[in-house]
Amino acid sequence: MASTTRRPVVAIAGATGHLGKHVTSAFLSPRFSNRFSEIVLLSRQGAPPEVADQVTSVKLTVRQYDENNLVDALKGIHILVNTVGASGHEFKEKLLHALPQTRVEVYFPSEFGVDHYIHDFPHLEWDQKKKHCTLAQQLIPGVKVCRVFCGLFLEDSIGPWFGFDTTNGKYESVGSSQSPVSFTSLGDVGKAVASLAGLPKEKIPETAHIAGDTRSISEIASLMGDAGAGRVQVTEIDLRQYKEETTAKESKDPARFLRFLMGENKINHTEAGIGNDDELVNPEQQLWTWETLVDLAKRTHGQPWKDFAWPSP
Repeated sequence: MASTTRRPVVAIAGATGHLGKHVTSAFLSPRFSNRFSEIVLLSRQGAPPEVADQVTSVKLTVRQYDENNLVDALKGIHILVNTVGASGHEFKEKLLHALPQTRVEVYFPSEFGVDHYIHDFPHLEWDQKKKHCTLAQQLIPGVKVCRVFCGLFLEDSIGPWFGFDTTNGKYESVGSSQSPVSFTSLGDVGKAVASLAGLPKEKIPETAHIAGDTRSISEIASLMGDAGAGRVQVTEIDLRQYKEETTAKESKDPARFLRFLMGENKINHTEAGIGNDDELVNPEQQLWTWETLVDLAKRTHGQPWKDFAWPSP
């Protein structure tokens, strides 16, 4: 939200979490920090989170917040980035109720996954996010709400929970193994949010689909093999039956749902899929270079999560 008259103050909720620490690092990096006059890290524990010692031109503040002091904690904030995790829906709703009493002009809700607004089935976690967005439209109609969808987290996804048995060199695809799937590293998600937050308010989109890399399961098997895994066997199972069995049960766990969404081409963040906004957040990769599945393959010698016990004990 860059301006000729002022640089905005941004607050990050959930700054110490799995994704939040990467978002925090991006905002504090020299690449983006000079777009803001102050970065406020909202901490429920009161202790300052660990941050890289890379801050230069921006003021860094840590504020303790809880459900009873949200309006005070958001005093003077222009942009709020919400990275509170899945267990905090009740808290996120209270945070949203506080926004009409603040100066927040831009709000990034805690999305940062797949675009569940195109789904044709219920899911407890994603339905909560839909409810949050509907409430935001009612409570803060004058605030720009930007939902960022990044597909699957690159570092967390090539593992047995999604059918990638890297230990035994066997990948199981739900539906076609040729269906493109988009992945974005945690660090790149953080950079994308920081980049969007630095745009003028009128240029910030209501939705942004990003992807560090888009590959099919067959392609992933090939590049992991080239990086050291050797031959990876790829099999396919019936998508319709798997989806019917999965959606027949109420669930908060997204893993099985994400597996059939891969086969349905609904995690394809390309122009040929559901759209892509990489050029908006990182024009011609001039701000940074996206991390890819090739990078992950090289780093893990083609076997991400090889030593992870599955199923978990």
